[in-house]
Amino acid sequence: MSEQRIVVRQPVWPAASVLMELLAGGIGLMLMVALLHLVYGAPTLLYPVAGGVYLVLAGIIVHGWPTGQQHFGWANRVTLMRAVLIVLLTAMLPLPALINEHHLMVFAIALTALTLDGVDGWVARHFHAESRFGARLDMELDAFFILMLCLMLVIQGKAGGWIMAIGAMRYAFVAAARVWHWLNEELPVSYRRKTICVWQVSTLMTCLLPWVVTPWSNLALALSLLLLMISFGMDTVYLHRRAVA
Repeated sequence: MSEQRIVVRQPVWPAASVLMELLAGGIGLMLMVALLHLVYGAPTLLYPVAGGVYLVLAGIIVHGWPTGQQHFGWANRVTLMRAVLIVLLTAMLPLPALINEHHLMVFAIALTALTLDGVDGWVARHFHAESRFGARLDMELDAFFILMLCLMLVIQGKAGGWIMAIGAMRYAFVAAARVWHWLNEELPVSYRRKTICVWQVSTLMTCLLPWVVTPWSNLALALSLLLLMISFGMDTVYLHRRAVA
């Protein structure tokens, strides 16, 4: 009598498919760095800096990935593409000569990242793939993207250190929420908030262009800061009223 072999399948680690997606993103990032090296003469320092920043991003994604969710999904893939572009721009920060000599290249990468910001939301709605994790990742990428663009403008000499208030606003809000816990309450979907976010990124990107000079760049950036302060102020008032109601 032949023995029947019972095959016991090992449980799949929830983040296994995520790691494959992140590996693909890392390979894509290195290919883009290689392209910048060949076409624009980017220093080889860009390789380790981009790789290091991407490893931090990948670690954050793996750590925060929802337990039991096996598939990455197209919406998260688009968000990852945008994250790769933001990592690439971030890796250029220690290379001011590269930024100052190739404004249009930097602008094109930033514009592509901004465009993908709208695409991932459409894909999520179209394929019914909305998730709290995807929305949170998208929001944090927006905040980091704005902070990175502010740093680029300071490096270019287009604005003083005051412009960092735009990039630091989101992180100041998060820090304040550790003291005043009512700030952690969920906010309703707001097109005002989304519109101002796009305005911030668009203004910061436009000011990167060489023909946008002071005082016009400072005026546009000051307006962006004012709008952002108003937006955060409105959200704070809304949350406070809910807390005391």
